[in-house]
Amino acid sequence: MIEDGDRILLSGAERKYFVRAGTGELSTDLGVLDLGKLVGAAPGTLVATHKGAEFTILVPRPVDFFERAKRTGAPMLPKDIGQVIGYTGMNRRDMVLDAGTGSGVTAIYFGGVAASVKTYEIRPDFAKIAESNISDAGLSNVDVVIGDVLDAEGEYDIVNLDMLIEHSHVLHAHSLLRPGGYLACYTPFIEHMSRVLDTASGIFSEVHALECIEREMTRSQRGTRPSTRICHSGYITIARK
Repeated sequence: MIEDGDRILLSGAERKYFVRAGTGELSTDLGVLDLGKLVGAAPGTLVATHKGAEFTILVPRPVDFFERAKRTGAPMLPKDIGQVIGYTGMNRRDMVLDAGTGSGVTAIYFGGVAASVKTYEIRPDFAKIAESNISDAGLSNVDVVIGDVLDAEGEYDIVNLDMLIEHSHVLHAHSLLRPGGYLACYTPFIEHMSRVLDTASGIFSEVHALECIEREMTRSQRGTRPSTRICHSGYITIARK
């Protein structure tokens, strides 16, 4: 059941709205909806504005937070997050260290898979937004730490870095990983990827890097073909201790 203060997605035939159940109204050209009436409803319930426009109540999934939650910058894309999860084998037994929290989108994805996630963000204003988004996602296993990841301690199964990565970050990640654990580094430029590769190759047992490419298909009456949208996003380096 939807509780007061829960973040929900209202999905209609033409529009979607990312709202919070409880006090207030959603006012649109399709009509006004009393958000208080959402409290106590079950996911999948149909609700209508005063003009009769219908919406289905949905519990947001990580992709909805990527698309609609408040951002502090450009988060990793879902396809890139998925590659980190896939190539590291992230699972419900894993303790994950994440750095470069931003708006918390990556930590939200990881929190739905791993046993626990500790995510480091050096900017307090970014961390505050991330904490709000993670709370809205209903995740109690994700902890936001305001600080430098170089100060992180403990043992982890996976370390994910989405930030400006220096030689020291790769070395510190290696010291935090359990034997057989994985380091994943997302880098936007080849020069940054090369820095990670050069450092990791000397201390990790397995290292490989890949370019993140996705080709969306478009279909019309004329035929089907790859979209002309840019398909490259960055580079991911995966290293196993």
